[in-house]
Amino acid sequence: MRTGRSPRVSPPGARRPVRVKRVYEPPDPRDGTRVLIDRLWPRGISSDEAAADLWLKDAAPSDALRRWFGHDPVRWASFRRKYRAELAERAEILRLLDELRRRGPVTLLFGARDTEHNNAVVLSEVLNGNPPGAEGARPGGARTRKRGSKPARGGGGPT
Repeated sequence: MRTGRSPRVSPPGARRPVRVKRVYEPPDPRDGTRVLIDRLWPRGISSDEAAADLWLKDAAPSDALRRWFGHDPVRWASFRRKYRAELAERAEILRLLDELRRRGPVTLLFGARDTEHNNAVVLSEVLNGNPPGAEGARPGGARTRKRGSKPARGGGGPT
């Protein structure tokens, strides 16, 4: 008779949650398939150091949206909404990533310094089924603003 917890194993074909990680962090065996989702190759890192299994440029925001956002947290809510709209037009990319996570763990790699306001966070929300209306959501379910406070204005920019 065994005691203790047995390891949690997903049944074959089950969707595993997608993780996000800076490309500058060292690879870990738990990363599974490492997918770089930036349009531009990250500065100062070789392909060997990145250890990306796949570079999926088409999963990145459009150049216009990326430039408009500029990693400005004030524009985060608008960026999330606009990037989700772009992703809705890229069903083939979402299908590919969904298929990868049915095969095993998937980690989305990004180069941005800001680990809470970047395209990998939004794409993981879409893949993991977080609702588009969760404008204040962060990885792990934390909120970015206090309850009852007004969201930052981030309008304008590309639509």
